[in-house]
Amino acid sequence: MDWTNIIISLAMLLAFGIGLPLAMRARKRTAPQKVAELLEHLQSMGMKVAQLPDKTDPKEMGLPRSTGQKSEGIIEIQNKHISYINIISVTSQYGVNFYLDFLVNRPNWLSGKERKKTKMAVKKDSAIKGKVADITWKGDDYLSRTLNYDYQLKDRLVQTEPDELKGGIEIYPESKHEYSRIRTTYRLPSRNWLEAVDTIAGYIKSGW
Repeated sequence: MDWTNIIISLAMLLAFGIGLPLAMRARKRTAPQKVAELLEHLQSMGMKVAQLPDKTDPKEMGLPRSTGQKSEGIIEIQNKHISYINIISVTSQYGVNFYLDFLVNRPNWLSGKERKKTKMAVKKDSAIKGKVADITWKGDDYLSRTLNYDYQLKDRLVQTEPDELKGGIEIYPESKHEYSRIRTTYRLPSRNWLEAVDTIAGYIKSGW
């Protein structure tokens, strides 16, 4: 009998049994604050926003229950390519992480056209504490090519504060819902960052 492996397995089960309930309690306590502070921040920028009821249709979009993801609140945005911001919590035994899903309404998807997840890649001018030198996109051929050719968007992202680039940007097609999701880590977005995300949303609405 391998007692070392048994002890390690028991320790992992114990950590999971203790860590997950603690993380869920932390999520219950912290999540409403995240929604409120984002709403207040957007309003302070002069944006027309409103928190929607819990039973809003796109609230659970792209969030399989098995992943530990949960929608904590959804904010409607007016006069932007972005339709909503969905505040997402992801809970594990290690804690709670929060994300923003920028939802882009894309009705009348062309049938038979396969769309793929697309992701931003950051290149730095040196391996250690280097400055951001370039932004590239990989994934869906059409969307990544379109974003790579927008040098104004690239410059905007390169000039963004380094903390805002942490976690990157991932774009998920949700064709059965007639939406796409642009996911970033949770942060109170600067005007520059929000304009960059809205530019991406514009490309999604116009032809992806």
